[in-house]
Formats: sequence, structure tokens, C-alpha cells
Amino acid sequence: MVPTDGANMTAELNTKVGELVMARPETMRYFERLGIDYCCGGHHTLAEACQLAKQDPVEVLNGLATLEPPSAGVPSLQDWQQASLTDLIQYIVTTHHDFLREELPRLDLLLGKVLKAHGEHHPELGRVGELYQSLVADLMPHMMKEEQILFPFIRQMDAGQTGSSCFGTVQSPIRVMELEHEAVGALLVELHELTGAYTTPADGCATFRALYDGFETLERDLHLHIYLENQILHPRATAMEAAVQA
Repeated sequence: MVPTDGANMTAELNTKVGELVMARPETMRYFERLGIDYCCGGHHTLAEACQLAKQDPVEVLNGLATLEPPSAGVPSLQDWQQASLTDLIQYIVTTHHDFLREELPRLDLLLGKVLKAHGEHHPELGRVGELYQSLVADLMPHMMKEEQILFPFIRQMDAGQTGSSCFGTVQSPIRVMELEHEAVGALLVELHELTGAYTTPADGCATFRALYDGFETLERDLHLHIYLENQILHPRATAMEAAVQA
């Protein structure tokens, strides 16, 4: 189906990407294929996001109109707008942080094997390795700061408690976390482009394919992970603090 209503098209183009994903989770994979950033860039309108990704907005809207809604029983992102912040934090830690702690060492081992076997004939792997190590160096301390500083403070607010903090307002650590999210997002963009959207070369072995499949899964997980924090957890925590201080 091709959108024909100019008013509806204008409304969608003026809608923030993060809001579109919230309303229609099936758009996540579609936006990822097009290079449209819905996590760190969720505050951009669809028109702005299309411009940044060098995509024709009319073609993007036409593609949106063909997407099938998720199957029944698939959790909605909107559910996290209603859940407690404590439950959302627990989900982020057990689903996304734990995944990273398990997956990053596995990918590091695969990367070492691929570099040894294919590095001579694929010089781009040197930069791939640098990008991956930068990702790990950014993500590990980032998660620790969230779990030891930001998340406990939000849980405290969620429990109706007011306590002292070293940062004064929850907006301070949130700004730091979102800047770090942007740095991770930039690394993912370069990794995605350098690997040809994680396409295993013709002479790539099974380990090579496993590495690139792992990178693709890592990217998808991080996109959702960052979306949950930037677009749901952080705005709700900021609003909660403002309500308490009012």
C-alpha cells in the first residue's frame, strides 16, 4: 500500500522516530536496514532522520505502509511506559547488560581467530578489531556506572525515597550516559559500513561468518538497549524527579 493522503504523510514525517518505534515496534528492523537511527537519534523527526541517513522520505513512508504488525503475544514497547522503573531497570540489566557480559568475550575470541586466519588478505579487519575493542572499552565501564550510580538512584526515586547523591539531579548522569550512547552508536555505524552490513566475504570461513553474525546480533541488541534507556527510562526518570521536586 502506498500512502496517498498528504496530510497523513506530513504528520508521519513530522513525528519523532522514537515515537514511531514506540507505536510500531516492527519499524525497528526496517529503520536498521535503512541506517535510520531510532535510539540515539530518536529525538529527530522522520524527515530529519531520512535526511541524515540519505534516504528518500517518500520511499521510506511507502515502505512503512507495507510493514506487518508484530505477532500476537510479542511484548510491546508501550508496556514499558506503564511498568515501574524498577522493573524496567531489572529488564535492562538481566536482558541487555548480562547479554553483553557474556557475548563480548565470545566475540573477542572469534575476532582473534579471524584476524589470525584472514588478516593478511583482509586488511580491513585491522580497523574492525580496533572498532570492536573501542566498543568493549566504552561499554564495560558504562554499564558499571549505570548499575552503581544511575540505576540505584532511579530505583530509590521509584520507591518513593529521597536521598542524597553526588550529582544533584538525575539529569546529570543521564546526560553523561547519553553522550556515551552516542559514542557507541558512532562506532556501530562505522563497523556496519566497514563490514558491508556484516557480509561475510566469499573466502570467509565458518568462524568468519559466526563473527559477523555475532556483530549483527550485537548491533540489534544495542539498538534496542539504548532505545529503552534514551527514549523510555531517562525521560520517565527525569519526569519523576520533576514531579517529586514540584
